[in-house]
Amino acid sequence: MTLLSSKLLSQYLPVSAHFTTRHGGISSSPYGTLNLAFHVGDNGQDVLKNHRVLADRLGYDPKSLIHMCQIHSNSIIPVNATMNFDSPPQCDALITNYTDVPLMVMSADCTPILLYDPMNHAIGAVHAGRAGALNRILPMTIEAMQKNYNTALSDIKIVFGPSIQGCCYEINETIAHEVIEKGYDEALIRTKKKVSLDVNAILQMQLKELGIASEQIESINQCTACNSHDFFSYRADAQYTGRIAGIIFLRPLPS
Repeated sequence: MTLLSSKLLSQYLPVSAHFTTRHGGISSSPYGTLNLAFHVGDNGQDVLKNHRVLADRLGYDPKSLIHMCQIHSNSIIPVNATMNFDSPPQCDALITNYTDVPLMVMSADCTPILLYDPMNHAIGAVHAGRAGALNRILPMTIEAMQKNYNTALSDIKIVFGPSIQGCCYEINETIAHEVIEKGYDEALIRTKKKVSLDVNAILQMQLKELGIASEQIESINQCTACNSHDFFSYRADAQYTGRIAGIIFLRPLPS
């Protein structure tokens, strides 16, 4: 199994943060092989086995993992004791300060984002596609961590996982107009033949507006469409594909 680990978060022993690739599972084409999503048409038993393989690799109980029914919204849910693996909430961000409760965000071009507050021992997982970015899902998640866990903007650490980049995300003029109306025209890439969007540029602008320093942010600069041999890509794979994941969890603090 090939995992991408966060260099920024690896210095903090109480937290584990990784992004999966499409390698190391048992799913068949077009979901080969480490598809982690149940809603894409893959065999459900294969998806469960993939989750168990990942849990064994990272050392957590697969039943304790909380994932999401992602709906391209700006809905953020703090994890509570009633949630479990079999009943994922409808939202696009999860936050918690519970230990041994992994949070998972799935993607196949959208940006998976992992958050960590080392001072208050709190984490978040965010799904940020174009709609989520334009509706400020990332800054709203940070605000939710401020409210729920007293997270300070100067402390939070943020990691962007593999996602489609501006080189491959072509959009139409209607979407471009929406981006301009929201004040993010700098995220547009225009040539004579097309207009493309850099979603991560929108997210970076939002973090800059909050005053979050570049040293608090890590970007794993892998384009899922350019590198669809290693990552699932909704665009490159013509919609029939699996989902990679960002996963983060807290270990108990040493006594």
